[in-house]
Amino acid sequence: MGDPRKLLIVAHAPSPNTCKLRDAVEEGARHPDIENVEVRVLAPLDAGPGDVLWCDAILLGTTENLGYMSGALKDFFDRSYYPCLDKTQGLPFSFYIRAGHDGTGTRRAIESITTGLRWRQVQEPLLCRGEYQNEFEDQCRELGMTLAASLDAGLL
Repeated sequence: MGDPRKLLIVAHAPSPNTCKLRDAVEEGARHPDIENVEVRVLAPLDAGPGDVLWCDAILLGTTENLGYMSGALKDFFDRSYYPCLDKTQGLPFSFYIRAGHDGTGTRRAIESITTGLRWRQVQEPLLCRGEYQNEFEDQCRELGMTLAASLDAGLL
């Protein structure tokens, strides 16, 4: 077994429910059957270019704030964009949005920035829309597990 693959989870979790979603993503990524993936979980204000350069794939999580991503995730992108631009092209990523409304503006904003970075979206984003439902946690767990298992299997 070689060096572990590295998955970075950058998730804005300002409420108990969004903490549950972040924790579910991490739980899925750390599934016991996934043997060769190191997982790092950071809040957007604690993550930066060095973390992006460290990882082999990234999973982003945000709330929908006034039809846009959280200010914290936008700040992460602002600080990381130019230092990572020429060094992370093709970086596999996916994301989830906790959307009180429809999440389309938030999705469009994330896809615009990641297109500029030339990252490669490897899973359809998860949109947890409307009133909070416990099934959002299962969906987030599956998202984290699928991305980590794909890294572990050498598919990414």
